[in-house]
Amino acid sequence: MARAPLRVGLLGYGVAGRVFHAPLIAATPGLRLAAVVTRDPRRREQVHAEHPDARVVDGADELWRAADTLDLVVVATPNRQHVPMARAAVAAGLPVVVDKPLAPTAAQGRALVTEAAAAGVPLTVFQNRRWDGDFLTVRRLVEAGELGRVARFESRFERWRPAIKPGWRESGAPGEAGGALFDLGAHLIDQAVQLFGPVTRVYAEVDRRRPGAEVDDDAFVALTHAGGIRSQLWMSAVAAQLGPRMRVLGDRAAYTTYGLDPQEAALREGGRPDRPGWGEVGPDRYGRLGSDDELRPVPTEAGRYQDFYAQLAAALRDGAPLPVDPADAVAVVELIELAHRAAEQGVTLPVPPR
Repeated sequence: MARAPLRVGLLGYGVAGRVFHAPLIAATPGLRLAAVVTRDPRRREQVHAEHPDARVVDGADELWRAADTLDLVVVATPNRQHVPMARAAVAAGLPVVVDKPLAPTAAQGRALVTEAAAAGVPLTVFQNRRWDGDFLTVRRLVEAGELGRVARFESRFERWRPAIKPGWRESGAPGEAGGALFDLGAHLIDQAVQLFGPVTRVYAEVDRRRPGAEVDDDAFVALTHAGGIRSQLWMSAVAAQLGPRMRVLGDRAAYTTYGLDPQEAALREGGRPDRPGWGEVGPDRYGRLGSDDELRPVPTEAGRYQDFYAQLAAALRDGAPLPVDPADAVAVVELIELAHRAAEQGVTLPVPPR
């Protein structure tokens, strides 16, 4: 007999909720978008049009009062609400997904993870960029030894957005966890650690380039991994010309790729991962492997954000591992905090023992 789908409550229907989470939930076998929390009249209309079977409620309290009608909650709110909403879900006994970053501070993140573990409530974090096609390709090449011994990993999320847009992401209030380092750095740092392991030292340059900016919009972070590999990470809203998305240098070969994974753009345009060709790029977008005198294109793995929710469904139903260990997300916030301190002091800082 087929099992009933897991009923999902989604908190927030802004960019994170509408563009990323709702479409992926709807496309994942075994999950059903059952409820969405939003007060905004326009967003309520969007929910009704795009997910007509989901009920729309004004506040999260309505979900907690009806916790027995849900099997999972996704927190896709502004960053300042991540911890309180996740704690409320844990108190209600509901497994919870928190969008990145997990928390504005590592201390809050650690406390949340401890609280969820003590309550026996599954908690995971939406680090969707682990399923970018270019990242999957780099991981495959590194693990297969195609590059030889890796010395340096370069990674960029760069944009050209010279005008400041209104919204919480541009707010300098500490609790908002705004700025490029929290927004884009949370992805870049997580990817680097997933590829090359724990970090021992951090150096950073964190700047506000746009007139009137309250948060960092241009940053560079250098990580020294325990194995000696160095990761150099750029994140910017003021890059009028974009550098390589990733470049990996080894003693046998290098790999370079340009352009962003196509999944975010496809989701924004109404694409869905259950349709043919999802996450694929054409040969003109393939990265190049080798040395300057001998380069060959390497087919890029198809990106698959949908795997996050497929793995989560398996974890909740069958006891499989969660797609992202929340301790990893705490470690990312720790490194972001250390990068801010390193930039303020103009020094390289050691990572404290855990």
